[in-house]
Amino acid sequence: MIRLLNLELQKLLLNRTSKILIFISFILPFLVILLSSIKFNVFGLFTLELGELGVFNFPVIWHLTTFFASQFKFFFAIVVVSMIGNEYSNKTIKQNLIDGLSKKEFILSKFYAIVFFSLVSTIIIGFISLCIGLYYSSYNEFNIIIRETSFLVAYFVKLVGFFSLCLFFGMLAKRSAFALAFIFILFIMEWIGFGLITWKFNADIAEKIQNFFPLKSMYKLIDQPLQRIAMSKFPEKEQLLYDYGVHTYEILIVLVWTMLFILLSYRLLKKRDL
Repeated sequence: MIRLLNLELQKLLLNRTSKILIFISFILPFLVILLSSIKFNVFGLFTLELGELGVFNFPVIWHLTTFFASQFKFFFAIVVVSMIGNEYSNKTIKQNLIDGLSKKEFILSKFYAIVFFSLVSTIIIGFISLCIGLYYSSYNEFNIIIRETSFLVAYFVKLVGFFSLCLFFGMLAKRSAFALAFIFILFIMEWIGFGLITWKFNADIAEKIQNFFPLKSMYKLIDQPLQRIAMSKFPEKEQLLYDYGVHTYEILIVLVWTMLFILLSYRLLKKRDL
């Protein structure tokens, strides 16, 4: 595993574009710190600071930071599809196989890189969230601090699942632009499917089925936290209630899709004439 990961990291770090995108994808989450320190001057009457509103309290901070950090995943998605496109355009995939790397090891090297960068990103987000929470949170009890750290697990699984999807489309299209286009097409197809199921049955059934779709299942791992924050400010508003928790079955759905994308990528490479 270490050998395959080192091989992939060398390829990525030797590519200037990949290095820049990887750097950006790791730096962007730090914008959460900037967001926490911004002070808004409201018409010169008073100053509003987000950190003072309690939105960075434990345990909600884990939910807030993982949700917003996951929106930056498209930068590394470009890296994933590019590392496949470069393999084909530079003929390195054929050379690697000639040098003794099996097709299974080739796919595993990509997957190990995905897991590695997803883990690093998760550690960074966890560290940022902990620092902001310790600074702003009104609660410092250990059991409250670690409560809902399951959002970090969901964040990690979400990244691995999405990047595995990018890997599959990269293998399918062989070109970065086409692979990214396929992701957009899949997004549209999921909503068309949702519309057709709603028309045939009803919205509740359609939503339950849609939650099993690849992109939707990944999104559902971490629901938007804004409504939750509003709930804490207006507890009497029952219409704001919703299930924002991380559920094991949702993680399992994404893990199944992840395994499927990796297996399909391997099958594509195995059958393809290089």
